[in-house]
Amino acid sequence: MRGGGHVPNNPPPKPGLSITDEDPDTARPISAPHRKKATGVRAWMVVDSTGQAEVIEAGKHAIMRRTGLPARDLRILDPLLSYPSTVLGRERAIVINLEHIKAIITAQEVLLLNSRDPSVTPFVEELQRRILRHHHATTAQEGNGDDSNWSNLYDLGEPQSRAGSPVNLSQGFPQFQDQDEEGKAEGKQGLDNQDGMKVLPFEFVALEACLEAACSCLENEAKTLELEAHPALDKLTSKISTLNLERVRQIKSRLVAITGRVQKVRDELEHLLDDDEDMAELYLTEKLLQQNLENSSASTLSENDNMDDEVLGLDMDDRHVLISVSF
Repeated sequence: MRGGGHVPNNPPPKPGLSITDEDPDTARPISAPHRKKATGVRAWMVVDSTGQAEVIEAGKHAIMRRTGLPARDLRILDPLLSYPSTVLGRERAIVINLEHIKAIITAQEVLLLNSRDPSVTPFVEELQRRILRHHHATTAQEGNGDDSNWSNLYDLGEPQSRAGSPVNLSQGFPQFQDQDEEGKAEGKQGLDNQDGMKVLPFEFVALEACLEAACSCLENEAKTLELEAHPALDKLTSKISTLNLERVRQIKSRLVAITGRVQKVRDELEHLLDDDEDMAELYLTEKLLQQNLENSSASTLSENDNMDDEVLGLDMDDRHVLISVSF
């Protein structure tokens, strides 16, 4: 070469190494492309109709297919977003967002989003207990056709009987005796209906547990705050100081916060109870039975149409045979 200079033969760079412009002799490994993490995959606890619970990893689209909910309804349960208290009834599921309870209820199972929260653990145990009793009651009712042994399934208290027998005011009035006898018959029928109490559908058992858990949480916090408020007010009454004033101010702030949370839950429940259509949307079992009935009716009609077509085809074949024989 010109100039007689010796040009060193640098070996080609090894695969997986890159040479920087600042220092050609320095090589560094090329970082492998990062794999994108699956978005929207969360841990859900599934409690089935027998009370058995399991934790599954499911994405947003899997939950949407499983419950029939749109994406905007799932955002209500997102812990990163702040949504008000909600009880929402859809075609195949009920969405619950009340305090620490974030759940989806279907006609056969309950899906809990924040099951790892320590405050949710007592609720999960109570939910499993109620669902298990409901399963036993349903099995007994289907097997025996009588649910009299499960009349105390929901621990409903009976009214205490009053002392003394009631006075029959219709004895001296013959025109009211017939009405009195009719009233007795209606009362007896009402007692019979009360004794033969039907088992609630699965979704109402789960919904009742969610409502009681949310209300119990607020009630316990209010009682705890009340126990702290009385001594603080007594100290402030006996001695006005900066420390006592700050203590009372903190208690007042907590009281305002609890009052606001209680009002949100109350408004949501009142709004739900005032709307008959929203209440009807919560009856998932009835809608499921109606859908199954419609599907069975449609399949029956389709089978009948196919049978009619086959019979019509056989009749046409018989006619062709008779015509050919006659000729």
